Parts: sequence; C-alpha cells; structure tokens
Amino acid sequence: MICKLFVFRHAETTDNARSLFSGWRDPKLTAKGVLQAEEVAEQLSRHRIDYAFTSHLRRARETLGIVLRKHNAVPVFVDDRLIERCYGTLQGKSKHKLSVENPEWFARIHRGYDYPPPDGESLKMVESRTLPFIVQLEQWLRRNPGNVAISCHGNSLRPIRRVFEHLSLEEMLRIENPQDHAVSYALNIHNIRLKSCLEKEQTADWKGIVVPPDVKLATDFRNPLKKYYLQDI
Repeated sequence: MICKLFVFRHAETTDNARSLFSGWRDPKLTAKGVLQAEEVAEQLSRHRIDYAFTSHLRRARETLGIVLRKHNAVPVFVDDRLIERCYGTLQGKSKHKLSVENPEWFARIHRGYDYPPPDGESLKMVESRTLPFIVQLEQWLRRNPGNVAISCHGNSLRPIRRVFEHLSLEEMLRIENPQDHAVSYALNIHNIRLKSCLEKEQTADWKGIVVPPDVKLATDFRNPLKKYYLQDI
C-alpha cells in the first residue's frame, strides 16, 4: 500500500517579516502568511488526508488549521520533534544585524551543521530528533495506514527532505523551504493490518513528545528533546 506524505513549512510570521531569529518563540501568522497557508490548502484540497502532525507552536498549528479546513474530522497529533530549531539566546534578535556585526560567526550559526548558538540547537541536533519521528511514523502507518499532512518548520523540514530526496549534507544545508507549497512523498507500507483505510481507527494512538510552552532554551533541564542530543549539548 502507498501512503502519501504532504510536508510543508508554516506560513510567514511576524518574526519572518522582520527577519528575526524565531526558534521557540511563538509569533503569529501575518496577513501574507494566511494567504500562503491558503495556497497550500488549495494544493492539498484534491487529496485525502487521514492524519496530521504538527509542533505545538502557533504558526505551525495555524497553518495546519487553514490547510485542513476543506477536510473533515482529521485527527491532529502534536509532536515537538518537529519543532523549529532552538536558537537559544539569539531568539528575537535581528539576523541582518548579526550578519553585519560578525558575518563569519553568523554563517556558522545560520547554515552550519554542528555549531549550536548559545543555549540553542545545531542543525545536527535537530536532525537527531527529527529522524526518530520519521522512523516512528513509518512503523505507525503500518498499523494505521493513510495519507499524512505534516506542518513543520524550516529547519525540521530539512532532515525530512534529506531522507526522502536522498540529499547530501551540503545539499540539505543549501535548500530553502517555501512557505506556500507542500512537498509530497509516497511511502510504500508493507505488512499492514488487514483492514481497509475506511475501517482504520480514527482515534489511533500516537506517542509524541511535547516541549512545555515556557521552555525557550534547548539547555533547559525541562526540555524533553535533550534525550536525543544529550551528547551534543
């Protein structure tokens, strides 16, 4: 059986419009962002969606809510292995200002792989928590087959695309993820339970991980994602 995955980055936020490091901050969508989300909604309106996944952050949930308006009773699961990269003490600061003040350091932070900002995550650390989500999703779909919409973030989308598009590390670091378009993948699922999609359990259980909303730094002892990258922090 083929399960389709529709994966997209959240639409534009007030932080995006001001070119600020957002990370685990929780800005809302702009008017432009709402239009971008509607573009994704139109793209996916022709497809059936059986399940949806998102992080707890407002921008991802709001984007997903717009996308799902034309779909009935889709179970939504929150899993913060999809959350944006934590930029630590840089969150809320201007990317432009930092790029001018210290361009080499900014480049390492912005597009490096294993260099975390102060109290934040490197892209390697993001990948180390995103990949287990993909593995669990594939295993879960063997028991609960269906099409999936995933509303995530620019940096959590990179490792997902690296897996399904067979990208090199350098290619993953260079890609830009649009905010008005979903990428789609076909996942070949074998050994599934002998039930049709129409008979699947709509209340299927998903065991995810959620970061408490008041946790803003990756180094916070309450950050449940630390178990995926403890050796890197």
